[in-house]
Amino acid sequence: MKTKVMEIDEKNPQIERVTEAAEYLAAGKLVAFPTETVYGIGANALSEEAAANIYKAKGRPSDNPLIVHLADWEQLPEYVTDISVQARQLAAAFWPGPLTMIFKKRENISGEITGGLDTVGIRIPIHPVARAILRACNLPVAAPSANISGKPSPTEFAHVLEDLDGRVDMIIKSGSAQVGLESTVIDMSGARPVILRPGGISKAMIEAVIGPVDMNRGQLADQEIPMAPGMKYRHYAPKGKIHLLPLADFDTTLRELKKQLTTAQQRGKKTALLVPDEYAREFPADICFDLGPEQALEEIARHLFDGLRFMDLNEIEDIFATSYPETGIGEAIMNRLKKAAGSVSKI
Repeated sequence: MKTKVMEIDEKNPQIERVTEAAEYLAAGKLVAFPTETVYGIGANALSEEAAANIYKAKGRPSDNPLIVHLADWEQLPEYVTDISVQARQLAAAFWPGPLTMIFKKRENISGEITGGLDTVGIRIPIHPVARAILRACNLPVAAPSANISGKPSPTEFAHVLEDLDGRVDMIIKSGSAQVGLESTVIDMSGARPVILRPGGISKAMIEAVIGPVDMNRGQLADQEIPMAPGMKYRHYAPKGKIHLLPLADFDTTLRELKKQLTTAQQRGKKTALLVPDEYAREFPADICFDLGPEQALEEIARHLFDGLRFMDLNEIEDIFATSYPETGIGEAIMNRLKKAAGSVSKI
């Protein structure tokens, strides 16, 4: 497949280019485009064939549901039922933005999108290029992250090109993702809202709008179908082994980083650190990916997937990473790091 690359200015999206991307989607083709969370690979959510092509392009298991993107709130009743008062409150507070809500779906949404479930995740992105394309095509667009399944999600055009060149019909070149982590996913289809995946909208932010919600922290069995991405399969992982240190004071963490790094290097392993700049200053620059200041969690979130991809690019075998307080977006950062590492190391 020949992939067309087209640049669209996120500050002033060119109408003719937006229209061309929309025409690709309407024709059942795959288009990778930027959003504020990560880049997504989009297809017409009303087409079973287009949806199936997403799974093929990503190498993604077909029971792993896709999130559907809309341009505007007014489109929602066309595709879902039972929109609760709480869902309306969350939409008023956080849409457009990095929040996905799960509803009971209507029959016009392809079962290929939902893994056979009767529910579907819906999001309205705030990124100007994404919204312009969605408005131009006037379709629900299924759009998981634009990467090979299991790899770190793409926050830059270069990441998408590396993974999907020759696998999709078009890639939109634009700026970096501003959030850098996938959307928060909350199930609104049951009696009580449940957060299935933490993201840019924290539990505390949600509870400030609608009151107490539950948080799903379980791992699904092999035969279970996940309601949202990130619940069942290995995600966000580089090829190397991540050693995730537990949360501790600076001196304890620094001492453990030095100890584990030395041990790994003595075993002949190619090693690197994925750490805030307070720790990066203590080590040679060529073995560190500096995520930003330790207290600037939004910046760390924005750089996390870029850091994981850096490890693959440099063929790092042992990666040592620090933990963060699980409050605000730190909850989402730790979710991604734990899934990438598999577990937290002991000191």
